[in-house]
Amino acid sequence: MEHIERQKFLIGYLLSEGKQDFELPSDTDGQKRLFRALVNVRMPKAASKEFLQIQNEYLQEELRLKGVTDIDDLSPVADGIYLWKGDITTLRCDGIVNAANSQMLGCFCPNHGCIDNAIHTFAGVQLRQECAEIMKAQGKSEATGQAKITSAYNLPCKYVLHTVGPIVYGSLTKQHEEQLADCYRSCLILADKNGLQSIAFCCISTGEFHFPNERAAQIAVQTVLDYKRQTGSKIKVIFNVFKDLDYEIYARLLKKN
Repeated sequence: MEHIERQKFLIGYLLSEGKQDFELPSDTDGQKRLFRALVNVRMPKAASKEFLQIQNEYLQEELRLKGVTDIDDLSPVADGIYLWKGDITTLRCDGIVNAANSQMLGCFCPNHGCIDNAIHTFAGVQLRQECAEIMKAQGKSEATGQAKITSAYNLPCKYVLHTVGPIVYGSLTKQHEEQLADCYRSCLILADKNGLQSIAFCCISTGEFHFPNERAAQIAVQTVLDYKRQTGSKIKVIFNVFKDLDYEIYARLLKKN
């Protein structure tokens, strides 16, 4: 089956699941947006073996087209510390960090630009189902500053670590800062516990959760350096940024340290 035919099959399957009646866009990009939107709004549930096989083939081809960056091809800016600007869903390392919400099921907003949406889209529908099983067993929302680990499915990394960052309404408080530090610390502890040798952090809470970029980066760098120094952990840490502003902030902070 050709790539475009896989895309049409997946759209048809998802539409039939929800008994939705959409006209299939004539252009490839329109079809791609529709596929992503349908995945985003799909509730966690099992999918057919055929769907999963074709979805996996489709997502792996999408990844090939985008290109993969391997941690081994990056140059550290300090001992075991890396700074990389790019799409975290194309990064090959042991684990990447997802900035999740307390529901821990991914972003349900069609084609939203947040990292939670991208990670769930390109991992595949299996990720939302695994998260749902974890949350069902937990029986309550995820607390801010905590973390969970799942498989990465169709992403080039091995695992996804999901953490809930603080939401900043109004002035930044000491509690916000402590909760953000907890996010980084929880992910590092969980990564070491599960034997991960490398982890990539996104800029937790700085997007939809409105944490000031400069202060967030200061907390991220200090927490990671303190953890590595206090525990002796050899885990490689990648600070992943998507905006030029964040790259400049991290580059300056890491140069100081």
